[in-house]
Amino acid sequence: MSEENKNTDQQPDEQKNAANLNTDSGDKKEQPGKKPSRFPNGPNRVPGGAPKNSFNFYWLYAVVVVLLLGLVYFDMIGFNQKVYQLEPYDLKANLLKKGYVSQILIVNEKPDKSSISVEVTVNPASLTDSFFTSHKYAFPKGYRGPHFIMSVAKEDFTKDVVSAQKEAGILDSKVVYPKPVDRTEMNDWIGWVLPVAVMIILWIVLMRRMTGGGGGAGQIFNIGKSKAVLFDKEANIHVTFNDVAGLAEAKVEVMEIVDFLKNPKKYTDLGAKIPKGALLVGPPGTGKTLLAKAVAGEAKVPFFSLSGSDFVEMFVGVGASRVRDLFKQAKEKAPCIVFIDEIDAVGRARGKSVSAGANDERENTLNQLLTEMDGFGTNSGVIILAATNRADILDRALLRPGRFDRQIYVDMPDMNERKEIFMVHLKPLKLDNDIDIEFLAKQTPGFSGADIANICNEAALIAARKDKKTVNKQDFLDAVDRIIAGLEKKNKIITPQEKKVIAYHEAGHATVSWMCEFASPLVKVTIVPRGRSLGAAWYLPDERQLTNSEQLQDEMCAALGGRAAEDITFGKISTGALSDLEKVTKQAYASIVYYGLNPRLGNISYYDSSGQNEFSFGKPYSEYTAQIIDEEVKKMIEVAYKRTRDILLANQDKLVILAQKLLEKEVIFRDDLETIFGKRPFDKEPEVIEQPVV
Repeated sequence: MSEENKNTDQQPDEQKNAANLNTDSGDKKEQPGKKPSRFPNGPNRVPGGAPKNSFNFYWLYAVVVVLLLGLVYFDMIGFNQKVYQLEPYDLKANLLKKGYVSQILIVNEKPDKSSISVEVTVNPASLTDSFFTSHKYAFPKGYRGPHFIMSVAKEDFTKDVVSAQKEAGILDSKVVYPKPVDRTEMNDWIGWVLPVAVMIILWIVLMRRMTGGGGGAGQIFNIGKSKAVLFDKEANIHVTFNDVAGLAEAKVEVMEIVDFLKNPKKYTDLGAKIPKGALLVGPPGTGKTLLAKAVAGEAKVPFFSLSGSDFVEMFVGVGASRVRDLFKQAKEKAPCIVFIDEIDAVGRARGKSVSAGANDERENTLNQLLTEMDGFGTNSGVIILAATNRADILDRALLRPGRFDRQIYVDMPDMNERKEIFMVHLKPLKLDNDIDIEFLAKQTPGFSGADIANICNEAALIAARKDKKTVNKQDFLDAVDRIIAGLEKKNKIITPQEKKVIAYHEAGHATVSWMCEFASPLVKVTIVPRGRSLGAAWYLPDERQLTNSEQLQDEMCAALGGRAAEDITFGKISTGALSDLEKVTKQAYASIVYYGLNPRLGNISYYDSSGQNEFSFGKPYSEYTAQIIDEEVKKMIEVAYKRTRDILLANQDKLVILAQKLLEKEVIFRDDLETIFGKRPFDKEPEVIEQPVV
């Protein structure tokens, strides 16, 4: 449904914003008789398409933290405490004779050495003796040793220790371990092994994060590998062409590609060559990606799926490397299909960057893609399927025959196609008996498949919010209003005078549109604020393909009805016509500059469908021509405004009645206008032209 929101402040019109999601015009179905796989994208992949990750790399972070805390803990307990050097005389005279020694350990004894290293451990209770304090031997509290280290002559060391103990009257000679111990210093080992280990672990983790996670293309040495997701016979793709509502012409084209792969001999026997590729072009939300899913489900051949942004990387040369790897895998799996979604991310026309050299990497990737698609080598059995909604910015070399042999335009659905799409999305809803699918299709001209899916979901949410058991007709109408104009704001503070201005403004729109033959039929008028709009007149435009001067003039008059009604009623105008004036100005400029509908300027159009003038700073016409355009635009709008005033002056009494009723009820419908103005004389059943069957 199209609409005109008439703001009473300096806020622009809330236009219908089609949801820019890759929601398609059909739902995914499970094939009967088949048990759905737990992992529909393959045995080693989760439903989202990402690989199963059996190991959580956050454990690596935990290990690093534990090691670092361990180092701190060892330092606190004295693990790295300094061991003091001790003279042999002090060992005999001050430690052994006083009975302070609890253990003497011979370490690192080598057969070819004449001296040995000895570690001496004393009793913790004796650390307060004057011998230790006088020599300033500082040990932490509770430190168990070893406290001293000394180098002694290897010969007769054990005998000297035993004799010193006997002189002191100590008969326990077990303080000496006669069997040598070969031990590396723990402090030195920790000092160089642990930092190296920590650095290696951090390097591995950072490289995985930098290159997109663990496994496969996430490894630093696999950064040039393709990120394409492979769907083969093991992957359960349940979407078929039966699940794609509407898009009849596009389905015929794509089904022919599937038939090429299934029955190639049928075409090659006649000398035909299988097309290299097909480009799906169309507005957002029309079902391009869904169509590709249906191809994957129908073809029963390997299907590689990836996005154009998957070729883009921070490292130089990675994009071209990934293209080469993608086609290498595709040739090994031939016959197969490669689907590149949003190909404009890598296929933008070359040489159009604002600064020189800014897009060298992207252009190198595109050059490699062009070479792989139709270069010196052959790609027999590999068909490229791509999708974009910005075909005008693609490089011309990419669009030539031999690369993308055919362009399939996926347009907005017409009324019959919208009806089919509604039937798909209404299946899971609990509907009331008053639901008329044909009525819903008529109420949503210009809506894409994504918009229709959003309306169905929003209607169910509105019904649930009102504690209803089923979804009825009013819920769908509220959903359309909610999506087009925004959330209803009944508590917005509006003064009585402002409300009166809004009522006459919207009544002016309704009156003029009712009296103009080619203006869009009115559905309802409301002064309830929605989103940023303070009021709106809702229309149901005709789905016509061509517009003439009379139709354009009537549409401009209907848009200027609000401003003219304020001028006639109050003798002054407000800022509420901002969106109306914007719309009228654009229509006037388009009719003169693009469509050649102005007799003074003649049959000239300055429209650039190729987009070449997008990067130029000058206008495609002279200053004199620009002056003529400005004069003709002003003249065209003034003529429309004068005609609008004449219509309102001729029906001023009815305008007042309509505005008063609007102030009373806040929302009025087509039936209310018929009561005031009588039946619209221009209404008639649309003619249906039968198309010949070829």
